[in-house]
Amino acid sequence: MIAELICVGTELLMGQILNTNAQFISKELAPRGIDLYHQLVVGDNPARLTEAVNKALARADVVILSGGLGPTDDDLTKETVCAAMGKPLVLFENEWQKIVGYFEEKGRLVSDNNKKQAMFPEDAIILDNPNGTAPGCIIEKDGKAAILMPGPPRELQPMFINFVLPYLDKRSNHILYSREVRIFGMGEADVAFRLRELFSGTNPTVAPYVKTGEVTLRITARCSCREEGLSMVTPVIEKIRDILGDFVYSIDGETLPMVCHKALIEKGLTLSVAESCTGGLLSSAFIDLPDSSKYFVEGAITYSNEAKIRRLGVKDMTLKRFGAVSIECAIEMAAGMKVRAGTDLAIATTGIAGPSGGTADKPVGLVYVALATNETIMVNGFQLFGDRDRIRLTAVLNALDMLRRNMV
Repeated sequence: MIAELICVGTELLMGQILNTNAQFISKELAPRGIDLYHQLVVGDNPARLTEAVNKALARADVVILSGGLGPTDDDLTKETVCAAMGKPLVLFENEWQKIVGYFEEKGRLVSDNNKKQAMFPEDAIILDNPNGTAPGCIIEKDGKAAILMPGPPRELQPMFINFVLPYLDKRSNHILYSREVRIFGMGEADVAFRLRELFSGTNPTVAPYVKTGEVTLRITARCSCREEGLSMVTPVIEKIRDILGDFVYSIDGETLPMVCHKALIEKGLTLSVAESCTGGLLSSAFIDLPDSSKYFVEGAITYSNEAKIRRLGVKDMTLKRFGAVSIECAIEMAAGMKVRAGTDLAIATTGIAGPSGGTADKPVGLVYVALATNETIMVNGFQLFGDRDRIRLTAVLNALDMLRRNMV
């Protein structure tokens, strides 16, 4: 089934209101196997709206419209759609009484203008709106359907979930089943090259989505039920893991912090963190998750050399000889944090986030991450790129990836 979305309102075109309805509806349609090829924002103009509706009805099975169902003269969505579909409007007395009751409950006077909100084609399917005065409706003709809903998200969202989705489910004979595979440490181009044969599949499909520092693959099957979808995508996921190995860190859409969080709890390990360039971001990645108190013991932001010496026991000679951004300093930071916190694991970050402070030998973006375990201390160096925020975030991701690969 093909759907098309039209959001009505001059205020949307002018940027006065953020169009959150389009995102909400799109995200709800995708898992149900309903194809959405076009989205459009149209101002409160009958001629342009008529043109948009006619085009949408010609190429889609269902046209979903939001906005323009109010009582004012510029609220013309219902009138315009009904004219385009050749459906005259009549007053639904029971809907009018609901509107009157709504106003009385709020202690407000109802206006005759509100009567237009109770007018629909005789064969319309009415969508109740307990959160406002504008009922929605579904208008059907020649196998096509126009679904009209009010614009305010607090009215549209419950109407869509409670009434529109069940209607669409009855019209659709398949769903989309998706799984997310997350990859860290390999660029999009390399992933695409290694998985080029899988990318050419039609059902299931494999689609890449690039986020800061990592790649997500969405494997999607068009199927009749969840069980069938699972059986279709599982071999593809296993093939991806065979090809990419431990660059794959999740096959269930979990983030790097979630993967580390889960492993720390399952293994019963405790963790402490010492940060310089990441300035608390790494600690927050853990603390943001519920139950992190089961393993997270302590975090220290030792930004200055003096703090590294006083708080972590980094040697003054180490800082003078190698500098704060060095393998040696990172190792001593992690070792000192582990001893002082008494944890099984300690991870430390130090680097140059920029935009200034870099040199030829130590450019902006140079970051060292050290991990101290009960058996050893390891350190990795990274030359990261981007602005200050990107460098700090990517440093955190590299630290998390190092942790998840080396938990013992």
